[in-house]
Amino acid sequence: MQPALRKIGLLAAWLALTACSGVVVPAARTAIRGPASRSGILHGAPYRIDIPAGWNGQLVMLMHGYQPVGAKQATPMKAADATPVFLKQGYAVAQSVYATQGWAVGDAIVDNERLRQYFVRTIARPARTYIFGFSLGGLEAAASIERHPHAYAGALVMCGATVSTPELISRAAMTPLVAFDALIPGVVPPLDAAASPPFIPPAVFARALQAHPQQAALLAKRLQETPARLPGALMLYYMALRELERRAGGMPVDNRNTVYHGFGDDDAFNRQVHRYAGSPAAMAYARRNVTLSGRIEVPLVMQWNVFDQTIPTRLHPVYPGQVRAAGSGKWLTVLAPAGSGHCNFTDPQIAKAFDTLVRQTKAAGR
Repeated sequence: MQPALRKIGLLAAWLALTACSGVVVPAARTAIRGPASRSGILHGAPYRIDIPAGWNGQLVMLMHGYQPVGAKQATPMKAADATPVFLKQGYAVAQSVYATQGWAVGDAIVDNERLRQYFVRTIARPARTYIFGFSLGGLEAAASIERHPHAYAGALVMCGATVSTPELISRAAMTPLVAFDALIPGVVPPLDAAASPPFIPPAVFARALQAHPQQAALLAKRLQETPARLPGALMLYYMALRELERRAGGMPVDNRNTVYHGFGDDDAFNRQVHRYAGSPAAMAYARRNVTLSGRIEVPLVMQWNVFDQTIPTRLHPVYPGQVRAAGSGKWLTVLAPAGSGHCNFTDPQIAKAFDTLVRQTKAAGR
């Protein structure tokens, strides 16, 4: 057997042995060389672990974005597109697809932490562990460093939906949907009705917007979208709200006292907009899954795209503002926007942002 192949074979055998024995392995920077990959299921959550050749003894926990309920999962689990960025720099990468799909924020935080502990228990205790989250994974990553500050040296959030669930559902989902319904009625069914469909194709929204160009232009401007991308955004907002409603067991948001601005004649709009009473139990579920405090104790680097049709610019300042208000601003670095679209970053852009985080972490002595 060639030396390189012997290393891979020994590492694979060692991974299998430690998984079976449950041995707690001490910290090691050089004992494991890689490369090796491992996948399996932890408490119903498929996971994947990749260790590169010449592993540097450090780990990146990667948290993916929103996946619709019923989305087909590859077996064995496929690595996220950003994985090679970290592997090429010598970092091991661990990622879970979570026990459930959709608005799986609660499951995601628990499953990610369980996988991190599993890595420590069966492979090694990393010299440093970072967390990287994108899209909805950004919300989960932010919540993870708030809940488990001693587990991580730092966090990178890119194109993140870093707004507490109650506010995110209200501002990013409910507001566009009720505004669309008020300006172009007869398309969106009652959002709190069990019989309403779980999904509306973007073509349905597109036809309605094309038939009402003036209202379409108003919606696009107020929601910081483009007319071309607005139908897809509305489809996503509707699907996410309906899925969270089913998960929470009722309407998770209440807009009866919301005063809307910027949709033309504000008085007329607020008289016309559909009002929904939130379910107390469902709203409590949304707060648990998850509400951010802004209190962090490790370096956090954040970056968004120049134009993001899913997480529009109006949502970008929310969490940075929370962090500063909580007195944790010294830990925060917000990079200038790059790229265009949702999570449309190149590998070099991700690597550059991560390098910023590593430098910040070392400067903080983490």
